[in-house]
Amino acid sequence: MATSSPEAVKKLLDNMQSDLRSLSLECRKKFPPVKEAAESGIVKVKTIAARNTDILAALKESSSEVVQPLLMGCGTKEPKIAQLCLSAIQRLMSHEVVSEAAAGNIINMLWQLMENGLEELKLLQTVLVLLTTNTVVHDDFLSKAIVLCFRLHFTKDTITNNTAAATVRQVVTVVFERLDAEDEQHKDGDAHPPAVQGNSNRRTVSALRPCAKDAYMLFQDLCQLVNADAPYWLVGMTEMTRTFGLELLESVLNDFPRVFLQHQEFSFLLKERVCPLVIKLFSPNIKFRQGTNTPSSPTPVEKPYFPICMRLLRVVSVLIKHFYGLLVTECEIFLSLLVKFLDGDKPQWLQAVAVECIHRLCIQPQLLRSFCQSYDMKPHSTKVFRDIVNALGSFIQSLFIIPTGSNPIVNAQTGTSGIGGPAAAQNGTGMGATVGFTPQPAFEYRGTWIPILNIPVQSPSKAGYLESLDKVEPPTIPDGYAMSVAFSCLLDLVRGITAMIEAELERKAAAAKPEKGVPSSEQQEKPSVTEEENVSRAVWEEMVGACWCGLLAALSLMLDASTDETASENILKAEMTMASLCGKLSLVTPRDAFITAICKASLPPHYALTVLNSSSGGFHKTYSIQGQSVQMISPSSESHQQVVAVGQPLTSQPQGTVMLTAKNIQCMRTLLNLAHCHGSVLGTSWQLVLATLQHLVWILGLKPASGGALKPGRAVEGPSTVLTTAVMTDLPVISNVLSRLFESSQYLDDVSLHHLINALCSLSAEAMDMAFWNNKEPSLFAVAKLLETGLVNMHRIEILWRPLTGHLLEVCQHPNARMREWGAEAVTALIKAGLSFKYNPPLSENQRLQLLLLNPLKELSNIAHSDIRQKQLECVLQILQNEGDSLGPGWPLVLCVIGAIRNDQGESLIRTAFQCLQLVVTDFLPTMPSTCLQIVVDVAGSFGLQNQELNISLTSIGLLWNISDYFFQRGETIEKELEKEEALLQKQAEEKGVPLHRPFHPAPPFDCLWLCLYSKLGELCVDTRPAVRKSGGQTLFSTVGAHGTLLQHATWHTVLWKVLFPLLDRVRESSTTADKEKIESGGGNILIHHSRDTAEKQWAETWVLTLAGVARIFNTRRYLLQSLGEFSKAWDVLLDHIQSAALSKNSEVSLAALKSCQEILQIVTPVKECEKPEGLSGVNMLPFVGPLIPPGPPRVLSRSDSMGERLGRYTVGELNVAGDEIEDSALWWAAWNTWYKIGSESTKPPATCDKLFFIPSQPFLTALVQIFPALYQHIKSGFSMEDLKRLGVILHGAVSVPISSDASPFILPSYTEAVLTSLQEAVLIALDVLQKEICTGPEAMQVMYPAIFDQLLSFVEFSCKAPTYGKLETKNIANAKFNQAEWVALNYVPFAEKSLEVVVDLYQKTACHKAVVNEKVLQKIIKTLRIPLSLKYACPSETTWKMAVSALLKVLSIGLPVARQHASSRKFDTMWPELSNTFEDFLFTKSSPPDNLSIQEFEKNENIDVEVVQLISTDILPYANFIPKEFVGQIMTMLNKGSIHSQSTSFTEAEIDIRMREEFSKVCFETLLQFSFSNKVTTPQEGYISRMALAVLLKRSQDVLHRYIEDERLSGRCPLPRQRVTEIVFVLKAISTLMDSLKKTKPENVDTNTWSQVIALYPTLVECITCTSSEVCSALKEALVPFKDFLQPPVAKVQNGES
Repeated sequence: MATSSPEAVKKLLDNMQSDLRSLSLECRKKFPPVKEAAESGIVKVKTIAARNTDILAALKESSSEVVQPLLMGCGTKEPKIAQLCLSAIQRLMSHEVVSEAAAGNIINMLWQLMENGLEELKLLQTVLVLLTTNTVVHDDFLSKAIVLCFRLHFTKDTITNNTAAATVRQVVTVVFERLDAEDEQHKDGDAHPPAVQGNSNRRTVSALRPCAKDAYMLFQDLCQLVNADAPYWLVGMTEMTRTFGLELLESVLNDFPRVFLQHQEFSFLLKERVCPLVIKLFSPNIKFRQGTNTPSSPTPVEKPYFPICMRLLRVVSVLIKHFYGLLVTECEIFLSLLVKFLDGDKPQWLQAVAVECIHRLCIQPQLLRSFCQSYDMKPHSTKVFRDIVNALGSFIQSLFIIPTGSNPIVNAQTGTSGIGGPAAAQNGTGMGATVGFTPQPAFEYRGTWIPILNIPVQSPSKAGYLESLDKVEPPTIPDGYAMSVAFSCLLDLVRGITAMIEAELERKAAAAKPEKGVPSSEQQEKPSVTEEENVSRAVWEEMVGACWCGLLAALSLMLDASTDETASENILKAEMTMASLCGKLSLVTPRDAFITAICKASLPPHYALTVLNSSSGGFHKTYSIQGQSVQMISPSSESHQQVVAVGQPLTSQPQGTVMLTAKNIQCMRTLLNLAHCHGSVLGTSWQLVLATLQHLVWILGLKPASGGALKPGRAVEGPSTVLTTAVMTDLPVISNVLSRLFESSQYLDDVSLHHLINALCSLSAEAMDMAFWNNKEPSLFAVAKLLETGLVNMHRIEILWRPLTGHLLEVCQHPNARMREWGAEAVTALIKAGLSFKYNPPLSENQRLQLLLLNPLKELSNIAHSDIRQKQLECVLQILQNEGDSLGPGWPLVLCVIGAIRNDQGESLIRTAFQCLQLVVTDFLPTMPSTCLQIVVDVAGSFGLQNQELNISLTSIGLLWNISDYFFQRGETIEKELEKEEALLQKQAEEKGVPLHRPFHPAPPFDCLWLCLYSKLGELCVDTRPAVRKSGGQTLFSTVGAHGTLLQHATWHTVLWKVLFPLLDRVRESSTTADKEKIESGGGNILIHHSRDTAEKQWAETWVLTLAGVARIFNTRRYLLQSLGEFSKAWDVLLDHIQSAALSKNSEVSLAALKSCQEILQIVTPVKECEKPEGLSGVNMLPFVGPLIPPGPPRVLSRSDSMGERLGRYTVGELNVAGDEIEDSALWWAAWNTWYKIGSESTKPPATCDKLFFIPSQPFLTALVQIFPALYQHIKSGFSMEDLKRLGVILHGAVSVPISSDASPFILPSYTEAVLTSLQEAVLIALDVLQKEICTGPEAMQVMYPAIFDQLLSFVEFSCKAPTYGKLETKNIANAKFNQAEWVALNYVPFAEKSLEVVVDLYQKTACHKAVVNEKVLQKIIKTLRIPLSLKYACPSETTWKMAVSALLKVLSIGLPVARQHASSRKFDTMWPELSNTFEDFLFTKSSPPDNLSIQEFEKNENIDVEVVQLISTDILPYANFIPKEFVGQIMTMLNKGSIHSQSTSFTEAEIDIRMREEFSKVCFETLLQFSFSNKVTTPQEGYISRMALAVLLKRSQDVLHRYIEDERLSGRCPLPRQRVTEIVFVLKAISTLMDSLKKTKPENVDTNTWSQVIALYPTLVECITCTSSEVCSALKEALVPFKDFLQPPVAKVQNGES
């Protein structure tokens, strides 16, 4: 210390002595005691100085004595003396040589001076020196010193007042500084006593150390004084102002927070005294509501008093700032009050003070964080932090709403006060301000104009209310002040929170360690790392969650109202910062809300952008803040901004133009900045950002250029886009920034990149939807940017390739051509870029990536639009030219693209693709992996199958031929490569445990290649165009013929089953379903021949070709095929095809099928090794015998006894002729079954009489039947009765088939010629072959005779009854006019007659055969002959019945003796009735002879009848005893009937005599009589016959006579019809004949019954006499004459008769 140096001490001593001397001099006259005291004081000082080494200490000890003279001097109340004394005392004090006692004396003396009002300033100075230089003054003396200063503060003198005030402040500070020093001193040593725990925090003050006690007492009394209570310690206070007290409290709290935090006593004071005091003093402010009348004088009870209110808020600021941790609950109350002060009904100065106070809080983010933790995050607590922010928001909004009363801050547009702001605003509205005038920064909203002042961030300006300590009334401060402070609050709040959270986030990220800085308010133990992280994260999220709504509402409104670029920039920056912060904290809703706000601000007012409106539906609510409603005010439409661009909105419907202002562009820049700098946290909000940018870009008329960058383009829709020069210069910059934004995507992490891609995709999807319904220019922003993003991210293309290309492929399918074009451009550009990018490892080693890159190229094939395919194929051509040699594993994909042609794509596309293919086939076959050759085959095949360009189809078939040559030449190389690949695949498949899948497995890979080629050609064989089918078929069969030798033996199995048979199946299917419509012409002027003028006929040609080709292969490769094991199955399939072809409804096909059948049947016995034809010598045949039965378990065969099994039973050595025979017979029987099916199906008649029904042709049927004899030779050994029946059905059916009328002239002879058709001949030949075989065959076969008879007899029936063909209507050939009947039945007569001849011949040979007897063949023959015989004249042909009669006679002549032989066995019993009926039907036919029958003819016919009767009389009746009685009876009745003359009604008069068949009647009668009265009655039976015959005859005569007499009588004069006359004449003649016979007979041979009948005739005859006809009369005469012999009958007889 300077005062303790020897010089200083010496100087002090000198000064002291000098002072005392001066005092002595001054008091010499007036105050002697003082003079004495001064002098003794000098002596004392000198003594002390002389005696002591430590002079100062000694001085201090004796200070009371030393000071005494000076005190006495002061007591004189003389100003001069007092001044001198006080100076001296001060000097002593400054050297700290005043003891406690001396200090007390000094203070008492000063008090007296004060009471006397002397030397007030000097007093204050002395007190200050006393208290500041040492710490000797304590307790009461200290309090007295302080009271002294307070009292001086309230004197009348302003200077004294002010000095005293300053002194009080300093003294108070000193008291607390002492306490600080005391604490420091005791810090290391003895800590002050521990805090007493318990309900009461009050500790006895005595427990405190001295300085602490003084400070405590002082602070307590200050509180008492402010509360207008009496002080405890500061005794003697007379008056005190609340304002001064509050200021003192504030300074203590502000300057010595540590005291209150460390000493529990002081903390207690804070809680118990200060806080209640503050709350109490706030009450008038709270209760007050601003009304209309405001009294001028401040009355604190009713109205807030500015000085107190402002100081209270200062105290509150300090309390919150320093003691928040102690006063959590109290602070909640204070903060709530602050919020209330912002209410609209509070005085504006109060609102402004509150805003300033809140500003002080807003610049302390850690404090805000504590609020959030203590209130907002606690349940059931006020959400203080949120309320503060919301209140600010409401306050700002309220400033824009003009209140009803006068408003000193907010100027209405009428503008009565202020600083020329409104005028400037009115100047500045519209398109822009006047030139050279810089408008003042301001907010303007709906007519309210508020200037913006510059508010310093950290310490609010001096103009602020909180600093107006000297003002009693609220000072007038500039307009817009409250708004500017509130604005600063928001900006500082955002800045603080963001800086704090981001710093902590960075710290965490950097250290990945727990945060050290937990707020001091958290007094619990430190949680674990993760827990702490979670806690702090929760706090941040809560903070952001609490403040974002209010912030957003306020900032959006201010942004809308801002007319100043800097202010707008600040607001935008705040919004961007918040958006970024929310993004970092993953708070999606607030992040999106802030971004939406920026986006909306970028676009013109009321711009219809769905994504913003829909996404922000949640944000444009009214937020409720403590019951007030904060409305999110929508942007005002009045433009107070300079318009810089006019353009078209991007909408689906054309609308008017929209205007962009400079502020819109400013917001756009912010948006770009946000996306550029914070892209990684945008997540799903990319959608909002990009949608907005897209619309802005559209309005500004930027269009995509190559690579995806946007360049200023001409407006497409006419002169709708107008740009000012200002924005014109900006456009390139904006374009660059946009591009840079997407270039910077390469620095985004993968997730963010995905968000960006997704957003672009959905944006593009919207653009697609919009462009879907109209042909307007679409927005290509998204597509262009997708391309740009893809190109800059090539190094990690894998992660974004799928979503990127997936979407672009959708774009490529869009109906709008411009959009499609860009989609395709983007996809192809990306693929080309991808393929040429230098990867590590290179693409050739990364097969997966290469395929990934090429895949979209393949996907483009699924798009129908030709422009897309054109681009795709151009891309392929470029890839082939640039990367063709290094495609490697990419070949399959490229080939797929070339081959993905569709018929709806138009010729030009197909030509382009075909060029690619030709390039591949000519240049790249050797360079591509052999595994791709199969794909080349497929692709070439697909070009064959396209139907747009016939020439390309045919050329591609040529290419396939070339490819097959390439295979042939490079066979070995290809085979090796393929086998290597196969081994690899096999290994992989085994590892995975799955079977190897590839077409035609398990054939060797090289064979598979051939098989693919064959199957592709097979597909071409079923193309829809005949030319392609023909070419394909010829190529297929040629290739198989030429290169088939390369195939391994077993592969032939696959050729059959996977190529040839499926081909046959398909051809069959297509042929059967082909269209029957006529094709007019073959395109151009080509005429089509009628045999090919329907699709069906054209397919028929294909079917014929294919079937012939396969049959030929079976023929030429027969030996090879037969060794394959499943030959018989293949044989069956081939037969099945032949069968279905034969049964097809096309005569060309069916006939060809039979020819193929003949072809394969001729070669049925395989060629022996020695006879092997030349053609097969190329194939090494010898080894095949070995592997015929494959090693390992034998293959299960489907047929129970198939050829394969039969073969398997023989070892190789035994495979000899016997084997061949067995095998052959199986094949033959299969052939027979097929033949039978063809026959039965083709000859089956239609069920309905449908016109469309197909009827087989005669050549077909002939060919069919002709196959049988040859076939039969091979199956005869097993040919059974069943088979014979089946054959019969077919032959019968075949013969029944009619022929079409237009073909009949070629097949049928003229009706007059009785000739067989070739079909009928074939049928008879077939039966003949059979019959001969049966003849020469074993006994067992002969049971077949009856069946053959049945068959022939059915044919015989055709003579009378042509067979019907189902319900089909046919006309007889004779009466068919060729143009009327569709179907003509053949003339079956020659056939039937021929058959009858065969029957008779056969019967002659076989009559006695057992089977013939047992099966009643004779009866069947008779039954069949009965049909023509009964028809007689009604037969279609006259020759028929005549032939039938002669046949009958022949057959009976042979058959009756046989019948008699077997009479006892009764085998012929049923024949007799049949025979009698036949005689009856023939002799008494119902048909009348034709009108034109000549008399000679009639006589001939009668002779035939007579022959029959003669047969009866010679061959039947003589053997009556071998014949059933009934039969004889029937014969007699018949003869009887014949003997009575009757005839048809149609004879003319002239012919009548001849036509009576008199000769026939006569023979009948004679026969009858011959047997009636035969003398040789050997048996009773014969007699019975005679009697019966006679009785019948007589009865008949009686009837005829009676009927005639009746009719004659009734007819009167009219003669009876001629035939009645003739009849009666005949009867009369018959009677006369009978009489003659009776005469000749011996009487004993005639029984009495007969006599009586004869005599009974007599009266009847007599009655006839009256008749008028001369003919009848003459006949009657002849009849009556013989009765003369009966007039005298022998007596015996008469007597007998009477008795």
